[in-house]
Amino acid sequence: MGLPRTFVGFSSTDIHNYRLMLAWKANRNMDFNFADCQLNGEINSESEQYIKRKCRERINMAGKYVLLIGDDTKSKHKYVRWEAEVAIEKNCTIIGVNLDGSRNMVRDTCPPIIREIGAIFVPFSPNIIAYAIENYKMHNDNDYYHYQDYIYKSLGY
Repeated sequence: MGLPRTFVGFSSTDIHNYRLMLAWKANRNMDFNFADCQLNGEINSESEQYIKRKCRERINMAGKYVLLIGDDTKSKHKYVRWEAEVAIEKNCTIIGVNLDGSRNMVRDTCPPIIREIGAIFVPFSPNIIAYAIENYKMHNDNDYYHYQDYIYKSLGY
């Protein structure tokens, strides 16, 4: 089976966390990998329509949508919320990654679009993110999910 095709959404203020995920992926001593469907580089355009078209193409390639959730993610509507809407429309598995280290959905920072749709929430840490990308399947209900302590313990937390 191939690597999970994954699009990572994030606020521009959290790009360093996305770059850290790429460093984990590149590190041969870490068991962290996914097929990155993110844009291959910055789009040299001011056209919102063009940028969204390019993002939609990449999201449509993915089966997983990882949203890095930082302090301002909830207020990013132009692209971040829109990307989540496209991922939901495409029936991607949604994984919320809390940059504050929380293992649960945090109402104060979580964008409403991914609350209570069957998504799972994990902290920003390579082992649990890799586990979620590889193993989590969306639930079709109006709830949210998190892993129990025994999963974290089995991953070395």
